[in-house]
Amino acid sequence: MHRREFMKVMQAGAGLALLPDVSAIFKSSMFFEISLAEWSLRQPIRNGDMSNLDFPQVAKEKYGISAVEYVSGFFDGKEQDQAYLKKLNQRAADYDVDNVLIMVDLWKYKTASPNKSERKEAVEQHKPWIDAAHTLGCHAIRINANGYEGLERQAAADAFSETLYQLSDYGNGSDISVIVENHGGLSSDGKWLAGVMKQVNRENVGTLPDFGNLNISKDEQYDRYLLIEELMPYAKGVSAKTFDFTKNGEESSMDVSRLMQIVKDAGFKGYVGIEFGGKLEKISKKDGVASTKKLLEKVGSSLS
Repeated sequence: MHRREFMKVMQAGAGLALLPDVSAIFKSSMFFEISLAEWSLRQPIRNGDMSNLDFPQVAKEKYGISAVEYVSGFFDGKEQDQAYLKKLNQRAADYDVDNVLIMVDLWKYKTASPNKSERKEAVEQHKPWIDAAHTLGCHAIRINANGYEGLERQAAADAFSETLYQLSDYGNGSDISVIVENHGGLSSDGKWLAGVMKQVNRENVGTLPDFGNLNISKDEQYDRYLLIEELMPYAKGVSAKTFDFTKNGEESSMDVSRLMQIVKDAGFKGYVGIEFGGKLEKISKKDGVASTKKLLEKVGSSLS
């Protein structure tokens, strides 16, 4: 399906908005709000069936979701193009969609490098994304911890903390938070990342606990439930990553109800982002976003 046909299908589905908004009923009784992470739609974006500019419309018209989380790689290098950002803002406004955050993946720039000049370069490369997030009305950008290979745990924490201090200072100027996801390696070690948060101790620095991304190394995974519990005290968002579902609609690799209980117990009341990370070839066969939303609404209603 080409982009034109894809968007025609989306527009045809807009009539569904005339039906009673069942999701609004769930929303009124849940302790959190649901957003949609753009990574869930990586296949149609990569195939050219939709673009970053189409994302707010797809979120609202296909899934009934009114808040979105962008991915830096889908901006096609236009993060400093004010006309482009204005157009994206207008698209979100047209569909009454809130822009929540931008997930920034600049892996080539080493945020926790022992080399000060490399860290400085990483800071400079992230600043335009803070500006873009501010223009779009987001509350945060999500960054990664990387480049610490060979460092001891505390040395890696010290290096990464320096980057967070600098980005925190810059983000303060536009009321943007800098948040860190457990995204593999040391960042998926809950004690390490929580320690970094304690060390930095800034109001606009926090975590984005992700239900997946447990690999500390090739051969070791962190305990999923302990990881979320350790990161939730610093959370400014939650990423409800899912992979596959049972016939009963439960996530097959984790207990989402248990995870959301941890989220609730932490006093969290913000956005829980749907991030379907299932195998790409399965996306066309089963709608992982819709399945995740249905599960979150069920769990959210039972816990609220």
